[in-house]
Amino acid sequence: MDNKSKLMDSISWVSGILFSAIAVVNIFWGNDPVFGIFLLALSLVYYPPLNALLKKWTGYVVPGLVKIALGLFILWASLGVGELLNKIGLMLQSF
Repeated sequence: MDNKSKLMDSISWVSGILFSAIAVVNIFWGNDPVFGIFLLALSLVYYPPLNALLKKWTGYVVPGLVKIALGLFILWASLGVGELLNKIGLMLQSF
């Protein structure tokens, strides 16, 4: 495994964890848990083991440009439409 693939795997792990955390906030502190579950399902694309499993089962891997576009969509949907910052405030108040 070369340095470039290690870097890409690290970026994928960080993106997957970030988008999964956004999904969890939307599931439990949002007014639309279905939206949070949808975001959680989309975030699974970023985890390298699931990507390898998808390649093994279907022979298809999600291209990097699609992952970038998907990440931008998740950020736009959660920050703009989903009001993520307000939901994080509600989450912090509940602790």
